[in-house]
Amino acid sequence: MRLLFTYFIPSGGIETLNRLRYHALGGAGIEVHALYLWNGAGTQNMAGIPHFVTNNDFEIQEVLRSGSYDAVVVICDHLMLQRLRGLGYGGPLIYEAQGLGTREQAEGTLAFASSFIRTYAQGVISPPTSHLMDIFQRYLGDFPRFYVQNMIDTWQFSHRPAPWLNPDGAPIVGWIGRLEANKNWPLFLRIAAKLAEVKPNLRLWVFEDATLSEPGERDRFTALVRGLRLEPRLVMRSNIPHSHMPHYLSAIGDSGGLLLSTSYAEGFGYAVAEAMSCLCPVLSTDSDGVRCFIDHNRTGKFFRRGAVDEAVAEARSLMDDRVLAERIRGEAQQHVRQHFSLARYAADIVNVLSTLGIRR
Repeated sequence: MRLLFTYFIPSGGIETLNRLRYHALGGAGIEVHALYLWNGAGTQNMAGIPHFVTNNDFEIQEVLRSGSYDAVVVICDHLMLQRLRGLGYGGPLIYEAQGLGTREQAEGTLAFASSFIRTYAQGVISPPTSHLMDIFQRYLGDFPRFYVQNMIDTWQFSHRPAPWLNPDGAPIVGWIGRLEANKNWPLFLRIAAKLAEVKPNLRLWVFEDATLSEPGERDRFTALVRGLRLEPRLVMRSNIPHSHMPHYLSAIGDSGGLLLSTSYAEGFGYAVAEAMSCLCPVLSTDSDGVRCFIDHNRTGKFFRRGAVDEAVAEARSLMDDRVLAERIRGEAQQHVRQHFSLARYAADIVNVLSTLGIRR
């Protein structure tokens, strides 16, 4: 069996997910290819994985013809469903939602997309994230829906000491994401500024894709950094190869620091899960998708969105109480390893395909 997964651009969590699909489903006898409409920094991570980058109809037709795909999974792009039918693909189409921004953005997208999904697709998939499940129930309540938990490569994302990244051992707070409204980077900077008042040697590491940000966000980010006088503490890193991230996440955890996640909403939250798998403790807003990872004070910590003082108190708890931090690190890693395996994901996808009549 051969599947094609389509998306806009290879970047972020979906690029990670598509790479993991190749390995997970390959073990179940399913060959996975990926099609992206535009090139992106994530292509550096995809060596050896079959993928195409084109927005040209004739080239997409050739991908479909030569691939002879048993099904195509279209990620977040309802217009692609119609386009593929127009290009002559007659096989099963599955629409997959991953994230879609804030709850309001996701609802707006799916309210409009539902007619395309009903017309062209055979089913829909999303992570079992409560706001996505609620929206699917509202607009596609009588349509085949499947909730499949994503996976983590816990072999690659494990603790990998990297003392050379932080030779003086200063505490580090990390943040991962695009400079866009849903990631709520201003909250990260305001928490960091307050925390720096009680942690004079605090370092801030930001990991982003500098080629992707919403218009004006980078200028606003730079202005707020200057206004909060965070420039001396801040290190920006763009498009670090995915295989290098375990070293950075391990260094943050080993520094006595943490990863701070400030999103309004996450469909899954790969950065959070990967940090936990590397023994890097996480402090997060309750952004829905991360609930499957974080159990407050057991596998991580939550704080109320916008509650800067509360976030600072929770961060200090992680950074100052090493017994608590070590317990959370260990339980978080064990939780990710137990519940987000590649084998479990492959079994779930095989069941979805079988239910839709798509058989190996």
